Amino acid sequence: MAVNNIIKRMQDIMRSDAGINGDAQRIEQMTWMFFLKVYDTQEETWEYKAYKDKKEFTSIIPENLRWRNWAIDEKDGNALTGEALLKFVNEELFPTLKNLPVDFNTPRSKSIVKETFADLNQYMKNGTLLRQVINVVNEIEFDDAEDRHTFGDIYETMLKELQSAGNAGEFYTPRALTDFIVKMLDPKLGETFGDFTSGTGGFLTSALNYMAPNVSSAADNEKLQKAVCGQEWKPLPYLLSITNLLVHDIEAPNIRNCDSLGTNVSDFKDSDKVDVIGMNPPYGGSTEASVKGNFPMQYRSSETADLFIVLIMYRLKAAGRAGVIIPDGFLFGTDGAKRAIKENLLRKFNLHTIIRLPGSIFSPYTSIATNILFFNNETADGAKEGFKTNETWFYRMDMPEGYKHFSKTKSMKLEHTQPIQEWWADRKEIISDESGEKSRKFTAQQLLDMDCNFDQCKFPKEEEEVLPPDELLRQYHEKRNALDAKIDKTLTEIQNLLGITIKG
Repeated sequence: MAVNNIIKRMQDIMRSDAGINGDAQRIEQMTWMFFLKVYDTQEETWEYKAYKDKKEFTSIIPENLRWRNWAIDEKDGNALTGEALLKFVNEELFPTLKNLPVDFNTPRSKSIVKETFADLNQYMKNGTLLRQVINVVNEIEFDDAEDRHTFGDIYETMLKELQSAGNAGEFYTPRALTDFIVKMLDPKLGETFGDFTSGTGGFLTSALNYMAPNVSSAADNEKLQKAVCGQEWKPLPYLLSITNLLVHDIEAPNIRNCDSLGTNVSDFKDSDKVDVIGMNPPYGGSTEASVKGNFPMQYRSSETADLFIVLIMYRLKAAGRAGVIIPDGFLFGTDGAKRAIKENLLRKFNLHTIIRLPGSIFSPYTSIATNILFFNNETADGAKEGFKTNETWFYRMDMPEGYKHFSKTKSMKLEHTQPIQEWWADRKEIISDESGEKSRKFTAQQLLDMDCNFDQCKFPKEEEEVLPPDELLRQYHEKRNALDAKIDKTLTEIQNLLGITIKG
């Protein structure tokens, strides 16, 4: 199956429909159809299991609204189309699914239907074109292993389209990057892997794919079913993530449609904590005062990415481990909140590794430079009093040979992380006159003495890319504030040495 052809055909059909305006609406339109198709395939599995166990299976979806009973075109001239199809979808299908009877006793595998459709819309106004799109969806057989794998590729294509239609600060994470982070975190069956800005489920599916080969019994499969949990605020990515996990054979996806920053961190219980966290939080956005109030005073940053680091601190189990993508501004920022967060990472966690990523990782959608922080909720061997971190290693991921920048046509691949993986297993400082500091370690005290400036092992100047004006301005102010803080600190030290007191 030609993946790009499937998406292109659907998009071309919908471009002729007067009710759809823009990529975001086209993707929402495609996705509710994918969800119902995937859910119907999953129900076939549940029906078969119930039959084997001599039990009765009842769908939460009324019989006439199940995908198999209205969406399949048998080519006998009886398939719903035109005005009849529009009326059915608009006046019966959507209203019923949005108002399904759900209570606390409803299994998660069933309640997700209502949750999924709660904020969805049906935009198409031409019933004949709607039938054509549905027929394309039906070309994918989700009970076929190869087609399920292909659907993963379809998702990649859809998400890149969604990214280009999305807001600043929300970027599709390259699958190679999520796979690398998950591999370094090494989640085990029986552990819970969490992503509290799960988006379309990229980290969660990478974790499932990593753990799946270790399933060798029914008990192992039960562990895999409960292995991942996520939270996503926006309706469309939430819908995509639910469908994504269903395609990966998770019968009751544990993903909640909520604001992860909307809970006071002091209210989290042990049951809210997870063993492993992999995340790419949104960044570049501002945070409302009411949300900041959910965090201790010293951590109340206006930058959402900062708050998500704090959230991870509160939701990581003892001995748990985390890998989180964070923008450059966090590394060199020295405002009160950023510095407090970084000091806490050194004192209360084992911040063992920071990977500097090339600025084109998210190209062509943004050139904002990013990094991966790896830290564990444990005390490192050799950590000095007052710290749980002993040493923090920095490693700069240079562009692979033959690449000047990553791009749409030359995107990052997992094999490009092989040098990092080899260095990870045998860590050595790499410093040369030609490339500068590619890898270097610092003690926790050294980093603290540098005012928690984590901007180490930087890229050579020629590797730096031109940033968008708003990001350039934001980084300028952050670096200027950092420089002002250093100057103030130096002046204070000089005054103390000279015994001078300067009154403001």
